[in-house]
Amino acid sequence: MAMSEDVSRTLAAKFSVMLRHLDERQRRLYLGSEARALGHGGIAAVARAAGVSELTVSAGVAELDAGAGPLGRARRAGGGRKKAEDKDPGLAAALEELVDDSTRGDPVSPLRWTTKSAENLAGELTRRGHRCGKDAVLRILHGRGYSTQGNSMTIEGRQHPDRDAQFRYISGMAREFLAAGDPVVSVDAKKKEQVGQYAQRGREWRPKGDPVRVRDHDFPDKELGKVTPYGIYDIGANAGFVNVGTDHDTAAFAVESLRRWWRAQGAARYPGARRLLVTADAGGSNGYRTRAWKAGLARLAAETGLEITVCHFPPGTSKWNKIEHRLFCQITRNWRARPLASYQVILETIAATTTRTGLTVTAMLDDGTYPKKVKVSGKTMAELERAVTRHGFHGEWNYTLLPCPRPAPEPGPPPAPAGRCGQDTLNHPALTGMAPRALTALAAALEIPFGARREQRLYQKRGGPRRGTGNTSGHNRKLDLTDHVLATRMRQHLNLPPKVIGALLGADGTTVSHATSLTAALLAAQPPQPAAPAPGIPPRTLDDLREYAAAAGISLTLPAQPPKTPRPRKTRASRNPTHLS
Repeated sequence: MAMSEDVSRTLAAKFSVMLRHLDERQRRLYLGSEARALGHGGIAAVARAAGVSELTVSAGVAELDAGAGPLGRARRAGGGRKKAEDKDPGLAAALEELVDDSTRGDPVSPLRWTTKSAENLAGELTRRGHRCGKDAVLRILHGRGYSTQGNSMTIEGRQHPDRDAQFRYISGMAREFLAAGDPVVSVDAKKKEQVGQYAQRGREWRPKGDPVRVRDHDFPDKELGKVTPYGIYDIGANAGFVNVGTDHDTAAFAVESLRRWWRAQGAARYPGARRLLVTADAGGSNGYRTRAWKAGLARLAAETGLEITVCHFPPGTSKWNKIEHRLFCQITRNWRARPLASYQVILETIAATTTRTGLTVTAMLDDGTYPKKVKVSGKTMAELERAVTRHGFHGEWNYTLLPCPRPAPEPGPPPAPAGRCGQDTLNHPALTGMAPRALTALAAALEIPFGARREQRLYQKRGGPRRGTGNTSGHNRKLDLTDHVLATRMRQHLNLPPKVIGALLGADGTTVSHATSLTAALLAAQPPQPAAPAPGIPPRTLDDLREYAAAAGISLTLPAQPPKTPRPRKTRASRNPTHLS
């Protein structure tokens, strides 16, 4: 008989609630019980209301009539469709070969250069004769312990042989400073951030369907630009300080950030400190090769009176810097999914960063200008070394900037010009017969009469006063007044020929002969000076002089003189040249 519409609606409502909670066998038995209760036509009515086949309902009625046993398996043992890996024993091995990173599959396979999704893996297996679907691929992979994973950034670059030793050195220095109550800070620049309504990584709780609206492109805002947060993490106090710069990330900006931290927090937190330990990366604006970084720290040490010790991490190990996992990661977590719409938002978000271990952070805006490519000359670096103390272990990584530079060393004697001996070497009693101080005093006493005599001689030679610039220093002369006195005394004491004296002074023998004749007259007008007796056998050649000087403990080292090449003589052209035909 035909069932009324009310009965059909009632059955459909019951089935929509109950069938979802039953397994396959329970559904058959339940549908069969409803059909038996309806009597004739019940199987068709129940099948229509449940949306199943009449065979399913009939099977349920038959099981009830046969006396259904206790609930257990939904199907008889061995029932149902077999798994793909059971029908194809080589399927699992072929799948593992595809996902193995060492083989990468067939070199000509398109899968080699595509993503290994379940669909692509199933397609490649089917192409190789192992027909299966993505569900079978997922089941096999999960059963064999596979899962989808990202890359693990654990492979480091070239390691310095003293990498671990430098870590231990930094750790030892930090323990020493902390035990003495001196500040230890970790410094670094965080990555630049765009200011404006830009997307930030991460998720944040919001009403469903109401995400924060941000720009669909990351084109920079010319008015707001970018900011560079430079952080200083105080290890002993577990406190952070972030100087948010609006200009370039340079060494001057890094030093200014450290200066601002000291003025804002460091000086008050460590009133009795006389030294500061800074741990920094090997590169960037605070790298160990950056000249401007050292020059700026030297000025900061002079301003604060602190001995600033810097220890750099070895190259390629910046992730071990404590500021990375004590401060920067907390700031990034705090502003996740939050657009950095303005400077104020950035400062407040950074300052609100806290942790359960008691981290506190202070943020400050720095709108100063820090131009790039500022050069520090080699001369400045040479002077800076007087304020730098290099440590015994890797002095390029570990050094201390002193607040008061060491005094400059006494200037040594000027190097002798090429092709001559130095005046300090020649000013020896064995060569001049006079004490070095006495000869120097004698040269100073002759300065005025020597200049007057020279001007008088030039006046007579010109036949009038000087018409040039009035330069009377005579700096272009090859021999100065001290050379004149040395040459004259060596001529008087050792009776050296002018040619030998010229070899010592890098001058021609005629020039030396003329100089000694003029200076001898000036020396005769001076009070007599005590002089040593002349040697019994005076040297006559340069080799004799070397032996005589060596016996007196004097080393005469003369540069090799370039051979003189005679100038080609000019020949007059014949008035009646003969032309050869």
